[in-house]
Formats: sequence, C-alpha cells, structure tokens
Amino acid sequence: MSTFQERQDLFEKKFARDEELRFKAMARRNKLLGLWAAQKLGQSGADAEAYAKSVVMADFEEAGDDDVLRKVKADLEANGASQQETELRRVMTDLMERAIGEVNAGR
Repeated sequence: MSTFQERQDLFEKKFARDEELRFKAMARRNKLLGLWAAQKLGQSGADAEAYAKSVVMADFEEAGDDDVLRKVKADLEANGASQQETELRRVMTDLMERAIGEVNAGR
C-alpha cells in the first residue's frame, strides 16, 4: 500500500470517528436540553425521560438546531414557561460543551 493510500485511509477513519463523536454529542446535548426543559415544565422521572427522548427525535426533522429549538420553545410556551430564543440558544451552547466533555470522557 502506498503512503498516499495509507494517509487517505487514516483520514477517512478519522473523519468517520469525528462524525460519530459529533453525532453522539448532539444527541447527548438534545437529551440534556430535553431534561432541562422537562424540569421547567414540571416533569420528572419517566415523564422527563420521555420528553427528553422526544427532543432527541425532533432533531431528525431537518438539518441544524432550529427543529429542536422550535419544539422546546413551543412546548415551553404552551405550558406557560416561555423562554426567549436567545436564552434557549445559550442553554443549548452550554449543554453542548457539557455533552462534548461527557462523550470525550466515554460517558
């Protein structure tokens, strides 16, 4: 195998691993966001877990974070626990940092 081919194979493996970690971190962030929102909605236990799962699933509607943001914002507003979009985005950013740390730590 040529050096070029070896480098290409390593690059492809690194890319695949990075994408897998990014996917895991996004899913973890969305679950954490769901749990955070569930607390604002007065949910706990199995109800909070189910809501968090619904937030994770909302991310498959379209690319990017807007689908998740819309779901959480609408759910909060519908239950009288409204949050500004800027605040929700800040929470999402903070939770993403936490999720990346947890994924990198193997949790």
